[in-house]
Amino acid sequence: MKKPRKPRTVPVERSQLVPHTVNGRTELVLDRWTVEVPAPPRDWDHLVLTAATVITGALMVAAVVFSTASIGQLLDRQVPTFAAYAAAAAFDLPWLICLALEWHARYDPERAARPRQMGHVLLAVAMFAIAANAWHDGHKTVGIVSALVSALVKIVWTVVMRHHAHDLDDRTIQWVALQKAQAGAELATLTVERQLSRARAAAAAERAALGLPPAAPVAEVAPVVEQEPDEPEPEQAAAPATGPMTIKVAVQTAVDSGIKDPDAVLRYVRQVADANAKPDTVTRYLRAIA
Repeated sequence: MKKPRKPRTVPVERSQLVPHTVNGRTELVLDRWTVEVPAPPRDWDHLVLTAATVITGALMVAAVVFSTASIGQLLDRQVPTFAAYAAAAAFDLPWLICLALEWHARYDPERAARPRQMGHVLLAVAMFAIAANAWHDGHKTVGIVSALVSALVKIVWTVVMRHHAHDLDDRTIQWVALQKAQAGAELATLTVERQLSRARAAAAAERAALGLPPAAPVAEVAPVVEQEPDEPEPEQAAAPATGPMTIKVAVQTAVDSGIKDPDAVLRYVRQVADANAKPDTVTRYLRAIA
């Protein structure tokens, strides 16, 4: 009798926290062991798509080399060889860039449409240049076949890449666009705040170096809140005497900005750190930095 096939298994590491005592002190440590679990069935769909991608990638490399060689041979008649083949590479590299941008925007059909259209135009330009190399020598048939080789490989590569993408419904596309817009707004806000913080610090250091009084803070417009007529207006809290940074950091910032005079450093510290900063404290930090 034929023996039944033993099911395939794969080792999987398991772990759990267990108490472990050394010298009377107990700590929770990981206890690890390996078990054999049934292996999942082969994903033939994924294997076929991976094989198609690898084969198409190899064909793409061959097509790009062939295209560069053909166009380089055409340009070599007018310019030095190294310049001719460097310029020939420019016929395929823009197409590859458009393909990468289309892949990057695969979840946004509107943004992916422009790179796809430009890729078609660049493909047509490269095909014309490949055909022109053979036509120049009187081989029209060779030129047409050479152009078709590059076109077929690049079209197949585009089709394979489309199989890696996932189509989204209209609502999901809008949701993704909103999430990207919010993330972009946060990034832009952080960039602007960083620029404003740097500009304010430079302005404060410059005013302190010139001995000018601190600039008046920009008043923020508070939202209008309707109150009952009988309710008393809330009292405004006094402005804090300390700023957003410590005295040590303020002294270091002033020194880094080129302020060396102790009185100017003291004015800067009182402006951005502590309005009641003592001269002895500032002088001590200056000596430590020096």
